Formats: sequence, structure tokens, C-alpha cells
Amino acid sequence: MPQLTPPNAAHARRFALTRRFLGDTLAPPAHLLDLGGDNVFAGTLREAGYTVTNTDADLDDTPEAAAVGADALTAFEILEHLVNPLGVLRAAQAPRLFATVPMRLWFASAYRNPSDAWDRHYHEFEDWQFDWLLDKAGWTVVRRERWTSPPTGVPLGLRPLLRTVTPRWYAVEAARR
Repeated sequence: MPQLTPPNAAHARRFALTRRFLGDTLAPPAHLLDLGGDNVFAGTLREAGYTVTNTDADLDDTPEAAAVGADALTAFEILEHLVNPLGVLRAAQAPRLFATVPMRLWFASAYRNPSDAWDRHYHEFEDWQFDWLLDKAGWTVVRRERWTSPPTGVPLGLRPLLRTVTPRWYAVEAARR
């Protein structure tokens, strides 16, 4: 299992917001099927009392995300890394979905990492685009939140100020239709 400490204050804030968002509807010891490999956040959910199973699959090649027996499918900051998230979202057979994705920002380019084939964003969504994707995949959005990503420390400048007031993360709870 990976270490349970978030790598920085920004991650710790997102982890806390995501745990609260999930916990508002689904309390431990719920069983979650978490898309992607084991990670720090999945470890913190286990520590909180959830049963978490990770898919550990290359989801672009194998969109098998059946969550039979799971209370929910979770996709926390993974769908933006997939070339085709529609296939995975359609394949999932869970009754509920909890997902977070980075939102497209007008004042900053999408995250890209040319030296790492996995650590790059193929998508950064506007909230309405992500809602449409979920609808097309057979999900109904039940509730949503938008979170800002304020910088840590005291950086000066327009972009840090904009990050304080402009939502960067989009969290969704959806039900299978």
C-alpha cells in the first residue's frame, strides 16, 4: 500500500474535500471500486473505514469497470488521463459514481507531460461537458460541487489570485440510469 500522507498542502485540501463529498452520501464501510491503480487517496479511504478495490488495469485498453457488488464506482482524478473515458463510464455497472476531474481554466493551459506516457491530461472539462459525458454514458448527475485550488504560501501575481477564486476541480455524484 502506498504511503498515506498527501504529497503537499494542495493535495491534502483536495483529499479532505473529496472525503467529505463522498461521506455526505456514502459512509464507511461501503465497498468502493476505484478506477486505476492503488494510490495515496485510496489508502486514506481505507484508513477511514471504506473497503477499496482498485482496478489496476490500463483503462484505455480494457474498459472493464464492472463494479458488481460494489456500493459505488470512484474515479478521482483519473478520467482526464484516459483517451476515451466514455467507454469506461459506459462499462461500469455500479449503482453510484463519485468522480472528480480538473476543470478547464481560461487563464492556464491544460496539464501536459511529454516525458511520461501516463501523467498527462487528454481532457480538462468544463462542468457542462463532464455532465454531458456522464449523460451519454448512462448516468444521471445527482449532485455536484466546484472547488478552487488556492496556492499555498504567499505567491504574488494574477494567476495565483485567479486560482483562489476560480473553480479548478469538479466533483460529481451520479446514479446509474
